[in-house]
Amino acid sequence: MKLSILDQSPAVRGATPADAIRDSLALAQYCDTLGYARYWLSEHHNSSSIVGSAPEVLMAAIAATTSRIRIGSAGVMLPHYSALKVAEQFRVLEALAPGRIDLGLGRAPGSDRLTARALNPHASPGADDFPQQIVDLQHWLEGKRMSESHPYRAITAQPQGPTSPEMWILGSSGYGAQLAAHLGLPYAFAYFFSDGQGVEQALALYHQNYVPSARFPKPHATICVWALAADTEAEAERQLMTREYWRVRFEQGLLGPLVSPEEAAAHPYSPAERDRIAQLRSKALVGTGAQVAEKIRTLAERLGLEEIVVNTWAFDPAVRRHSYALLAQAFALQPDT
Repeated sequence: MKLSILDQSPAVRGATPADAIRDSLALAQYCDTLGYARYWLSEHHNSSSIVGSAPEVLMAAIAATTSRIRIGSAGVMLPHYSALKVAEQFRVLEALAPGRIDLGLGRAPGSDRLTARALNPHASPGADDFPQQIVDLQHWLEGKRMSESHPYRAITAQPQGPTSPEMWILGSSGYGAQLAAHLGLPYAFAYFFSDGQGVEQALALYHQNYVPSARFPKPHATICVWALAADTEAEAERQLMTREYWRVRFEQGLLGPLVSPEEAAAHPYSPAERDRIAQLRSKALVGTGAQVAEKIRTLAERLGLEEIVVNTWAFDPAVRRHSYALLAQAFALQPDT
């Protein structure tokens, strides 16, 4: 089974947001040596928790400093942008790292409404141009000819080359699953975002409605989970407190950087908050490398998946790197695969 990575460049208390970006670059270089299949980067805006606002820029830096791992966006929030501009950006990335670029696309704002408006003040409220944007993007990205009636048929996205990025549709509902199936594209479900709610239905819709395409004759789906491994189960659960604290506050509309396990443990949680943490912990993919690997394998087998994307947050960047190393060891990943 393949393992991949989603990195959101989480902010950490006591460090600068710029440190989070540099940590992402260092983590990608490290995971390139461990045998992970893909390294995906998220897009968020106006957030004090997740500072990765321009995945395509960070992808270029990672492409220049890695040798084998695929590099992708998870994703570019396409409604904010021109499809042509995104095609040009990713054609440049493909020229930098031929055969190693993934373009994951989403339609969520990745921000609040005001920020979304600032990103694209000319967007039509309530309009859903996402499907047509993807069709146009696919033509420009892969160098396909548009129909004679298309107003942009004379435009070519440069630089052209013999390979093109691999497109993915991202989502956490049936909408993205059905769109990916209709277009014959791979699909990634944000399992960590919804605590797995709706994953069976979304994957079923995807497989049942899949229309084979030239590049992807068979459906290919994955999910992104949140997981953390440590040398002992107790240490993993201690490090988990960082995310539990963040998650409880996030659900109350309170954003901020990650805090240490010690600060999280000292917080005076209300009974309702403690109940929520217990609920989160009961479903968490946390433990030793072997324990987390077994939980991931069980989940993948239940959903019929051959690839899982892992997202890990930790207050200490060294803890995050060690978690990915333990999982690579448990899955016997090889850098040449």
